[in-house]
Amino acid sequence: MKYDKIIEGIFLKRPNRFIAQVLIDGKEEIVHVKNTGRCKELLLPGAKVLLEDCSHNMTRKTKYSLIAVWKGKMLVNMDSQVPNSVVFEALEGRKVKELEDIIHLKREVTFGKSRYDIYFETEKEKGFIEIKGVTLENNNISMFPDAPTERGAKHVLEMIEAVKQGYRGIILFLIQMKGPKVFKLNWQMDRAFSEGVKLAHENGVEIFVYDSIVSYNTISLDKPVKIELDEIIE
Repeated sequence: MKYDKIIEGIFLKRPNRFIAQVLIDGKEEIVHVKNTGRCKELLLPGAKVLLEDCSHNMTRKTKYSLIAVWKGKMLVNMDSQVPNSVVFEALEGRKVKELEDIIHLKREVTFGKSRYDIYFETEKEKGFIEIKGVTLENNNISMFPDAPTERGAKHVLEMIEAVKQGYRGIILFLIQMKGPKVFKLNWQMDRAFSEGVKLAHENGVEIFVYDSIVSYNTISLDKPVKIELDEIIE
């Protein structure tokens, strides 16, 4: 996945979940934030950010969209619209080792009351993939979600029914950075979602976690990351 035109800025503050104030070439600009999650550990005053220049689109209210931020030396893509494209491109390129035999792909397909990100077929099976972008990281541990997601829990539970009906069901977490060594569910933030994922896994839904290679203007799926689904009570 490649962005057309990227510029740098300095994050100032986030008045609401849709917009942020960013310093660009010494001028304060209101920019669109392409992630409605909390991202509190990322969007800190003074953080260096990357923005997509959308000034060519005359229908937009803002010229720029905030897509990435440096967390120390680690570049984190926080564009919540990009994981689906990254995974789709990886599947087309046979870069997901568990799904190298796919012969047909389609985006946004409905099953029951849920619309899943990707529908796929191989010579032997059909299935659905639900994709979750992960931006929360602490001490090389990535976690999801960073905010409660009632809709996400519903999709996870309905995936169980798809498996019961003979489909292959997959939840793929794409870590939008390179660095985390382990992925965990964020039980404290959203117990219902975490319980749903664990239940789904126990009922035949597969859980994949991959990290990403993030550059100045690109993001691509890279390698599998260790998964820990159980709640650890300290």
